[in-house]
Amino acid sequence: MPRVRRFRSRWLSAVAGLCVVVGGTAGCGSGAQTGPVTLNWYNFPDDSGALQEAADRCGGQSGGRYRIAYNKLPRGADGQRQQLVRRMAAHDAGVDILGLDVTWPAEFAQAGWIREWTGPVKERATADTLDAAVRTATWQQRLYAAPYNSNTQLLWYRDDLVPAPPRTWTEMLSQADALAKQGKPHYVEIQGAQYEGLTVWFNTLVTSAGGSILTPDAKAPSLGPPAVAAAAVMHDTAVSAAADPSLPNQMEDQNRLAMESGTAAFELNYPFVYPSMKANRPDLFPHFRWAPYPGVLPDRPATVTIGGIDLAVGAYSHHPDLAFEATLCLRDRENQLTNALRGGLPPSLRSLYGAAELTASYPFAADVLAALDTASVRPQTPAYQNVSIAIAHALSPPADIRPQSTVAGLRGQIEDALGSKGLIP
Repeated sequence: MPRVRRFRSRWLSAVAGLCVVVGGTAGCGSGAQTGPVTLNWYNFPDDSGALQEAADRCGGQSGGRYRIAYNKLPRGADGQRQQLVRRMAAHDAGVDILGLDVTWPAEFAQAGWIREWTGPVKERATADTLDAAVRTATWQQRLYAAPYNSNTQLLWYRDDLVPAPPRTWTEMLSQADALAKQGKPHYVEIQGAQYEGLTVWFNTLVTSAGGSILTPDAKAPSLGPPAVAAAAVMHDTAVSAAADPSLPNQMEDQNRLAMESGTAAFELNYPFVYPSMKANRPDLFPHFRWAPYPGVLPDRPATVTIGGIDLAVGAYSHHPDLAFEATLCLRDRENQLTNALRGGLPPSLRSLYGAAELTASYPFAADVLAALDTASVRPQTPAYQNVSIAIAHALSPPADIRPQSTVAGLRGQIEDALGSKGLIP
């Protein structure tokens, strides 16, 4: 074969190979990929259909530039985190948008797995957004996610048993004891199992007593007298008449079911319990009321731990600009309202708490907003998972807590967790 023909043949082969590589973006004749880009969104499983509706709506509004594939993570938070960690550690380019529990952004940002929000997209992600929600998505003064929804706990009680809701834990335990002596329903339902809910209970009590679990730089345990006071509340609750016998094994849904069974007078839980009581116990529902979370100190309101989901853009996504745009759409006003009404998750947008559509279904919307405006945030550290496990282990079961010695031992366990030392309990 003449040299010119050999060169031409090799050139054509190279161009054909290039088409295979870039066909999805540049187009190379009849073999090129056509249609919108698919953005993969990994989030918690939603049975209400609100998340799928948001994905479809945003894809439709993109003008054909992208579609969103909603991929359901496992139901448990631990399983969700495990799957996301594995994918990001493998530099999975197929993860465009990540639904992160509000305790994960620091870890994922420090690992380089999610992208920082800057410029106009940052402005849009923080506009009208609750301050505490923005704090959960921030690591080292940089925004790494857009708050999708928020969450907080209220005190739920039966007004046929409790005419006036308690303002402090001491008052609530006293009321429960009085009801027990009268042979009436009297339990205080709270998350006492050895899991994240126990850490949330402790964090709320510590911050409500004026303290914090970690120092401001998140490099060492803080604890101190507020932590001892918090531990004392947990112990006193567990050994009182207010304690459900299954307290050491109870999580949020067990609390809901116990309240609906009619054996409890109080419940510390999230707003999802309201529509559940309405549907499952219409006879008790007229007496199912709400109030602010009780304080640890008589002159200091509670600072309830904020929950929720933050949406982040994957560091290895091939379409980051579209992913930022799609994320902003997923958490826009219309989709957050649908998520609240259908999925029962409080919004992260402040203005929605005054919307007639929300207040009609959320008569407690103002109380939720008030709690979120004074909310505490769980310790922000890339080592949060280890810190939380150490806390839940040290405080379980609550009846075995010895406030002074338990907190002293916990201090050392947190130091080891922050320094990645020792074995995780």
